[in-house]
Amino acid sequence: MKKALVLLNMGGPNNLDEVKVFLSNMFNDKNIITVKNSFLRSCIAFMITTFRTKKAQKNYALIGGKSPLVGYTNKLVDKLKRALPHLDVRFAMRYTPPFCTDVIRELQERGIQEVTLLPLYPHYSTTTTKSSLEDFEEIAHALGFNPKTRIIEHFYEDKLYNNLLVQKIKETLGHGDTKEIDLIFSAHSLPQKIVDKGDPYQKEVVLHVELLKNILKVENLHFKTIHIAYQSKLGPVKWLEPSLEEKLHSLTNKKVLIVPLSFTIDNSETEFELCIEYKEVAEELGFEYYRVTRCPNDDDAFVECLKGLLI
Repeated sequence: MKKALVLLNMGGPNNLDEVKVFLSNMFNDKNIITVKNSFLRSCIAFMITTFRTKKAQKNYALIGGKSPLVGYTNKLVDKLKRALPHLDVRFAMRYTPPFCTDVIRELQERGIQEVTLLPLYPHYSTTTTKSSLEDFEEIAHALGFNPKTRIIEHFYEDKLYNNLLVQKIKETLGHGDTKEIDLIFSAHSLPQKIVDKGDPYQKEVVLHVELLKNILKVENLHFKTIHIAYQSKLGPVKWLEPSLEEKLHSLTNKKVLIVPLSFTIDNSETEFELCIEYKEVAEELGFEYYRVTRCPNDDDAFVECLKGLLI
């Protein structure tokens, strides 16, 4: 039986011209803009995309004119192909190429009979995991592709994954004294109304931080204080709190280490928002130490983690 592993993610612009495509596809997603009327959703998406495209293009220009996500994912897939020679390993993005349509057609051509879908989001959310899985499943159905399918919905509890995150913290700290540093786990925010409707994302984020705290204790890494904050808020509705900016403003200690908790692959939210935008905020607030850990990306330990999830 021919088998495949398909990594799923939101995607990111491969060039500045693709920024508009990315924004338009994202805000037309019924799991992101949750109004039931599709015409109203398309109008909202058009307005947001029109308003945000130029600003977003300027931001992407500061990190090389594209999202780093696709490049890092390509490197990760190359390593997985070598580590899993019995599997056809591919990735598909929700809002930018490579789209599910093209990937599924390639799987059909290869005669794939069994597929493992692995969304690269450590925590389950309707806005990420559900959206990516629905996209793949709806397109597969439309194309008549009906393999035996296995789904890995989240992996924030995975021991190998959490050990890797702690290792990333160690690498970023160097010889810094943890007792003088505040540690902030920064997760992508969600509108409060989505959480109130039963989305498990926030609960999983909180549980994840508790697991990581335990590992930090075992590793004798004792920070001054450990916090959770939420980034990437958009629009006037109530979002999860506290925001990362609010958290930075509230700290009297001016040494902070940021861990991007909800991202496995570096993207504009990490390389621009955390490493540039919030660094400027921290400098204005007089922070003397501000660092951001790297995401797992194509780290060999992440390859081993993903292999373990398949067992």
